[in-house]
Amino acid sequence: MTFVRRASFAAAALAAIVATPASAQTVEQFYKGKSIDLLIGYPPAGSNDVYARLVARHLGKHIPGNPSIVPKNMPGAGSFLVLGHMANVAPKDGSVIGIGAPTAALDEKLGTQGVRFKTAELNWIGRVDSLVNMVFLWNTSPVKTFADAQKMESKLSGTGAGSTVSVYPLVTNNVLGTKFKLIMGYKGSAEAQLAVERGEVEGHSTSWTAVKVGHPDWYSSKKISIIVQYALKRHPELPDVPTVVEFARNDEERAILSAVMNATEVGTAFFTTPGAPADRVTALRRAFDGMVKDPEYIADAQKLKLTLGPITGEELQKLVGEVSNLSPALLEKVKGAYGAKQ
Repeated sequence: MTFVRRASFAAAALAAIVATPASAQTVEQFYKGKSIDLLIGYPPAGSNDVYARLVARHLGKHIPGNPSIVPKNMPGAGSFLVLGHMANVAPKDGSVIGIGAPTAALDEKLGTQGVRFKTAELNWIGRVDSLVNMVFLWNTSPVKTFADAQKMESKLSGTGAGSTVSVYPLVTNNVLGTKFKLIMGYKGSAEAQLAVERGEVEGHSTSWTAVKVGHPDWYSSKKISIIVQYALKRHPELPDVPTVVEFARNDEERAILSAVMNATEVGTAFFTTPGAPADRVTALRRAFDGMVKDPEYIADAQKLKLTLGPITGEELQKLVGEVSNLSPALLEKVKGAYGAKQ
């Protein structure tokens, strides 16, 4: 019996050693010598890509174990491809980070086609900046003001259906009666801007950052006119351009537009998969907090002419969750703004 007991204890001890889960590793042990994939839901050269590669250059040194960050473009369906991949395919271990559409939470709530994710289940790590989009028209377009856009059709280059590049002008059409006609199929905002310059279309809706970084002389030299910005408040660099909410003609329109514009507060934000170990999520969030205060990161952003307005992963998680608090009545109105045909 003594021999049997000893043998049983030995077997149990060996089994415990063999069965020790990877989660028993410290965060530093898990990340040391590894690389983290940063999946970018957009093509190269756009503002999201520029921000993502900035983060890839600086985040790793703030994570315990100092893993390398490898940016990988995975464009498709207005970034829904990356969101779905992160929710359903990517390893749930904190080894993959993603960036996708700031409207994802609202798209999920509205049942937008192509949604294969639950936004609140993603573990949000942090935001580098709010995302102010706008509509600009080339100087040869007869549309010079927002009032003109309500009277005359203007062709805008568009990308994926789930992208803010396409969503915001469509909402403006349906709520405020603008006549933007989206010419879809361009592979990202950089290509869509070139289409404007080539005269294929009259204008484009994209982030202010994308234009400022890609074509810094366009606005100052009056090659383009910016007729509206999609935000809750005016960007400090565009003090004379009204927000879309300012064009609301009544309280109902103001409520609808404000609900949609909440996506600007989610902004350029990063997340990891659902189910990632809590200690690794916390480590990624604290690393993000450290990165946004890092003088080298800030200097790199300034060199690229990027604006910075960070918030923490915890604040971001709460912001994403607040979309579920929309009243059913308001949600139906927002759905109408999203869903009507252009």
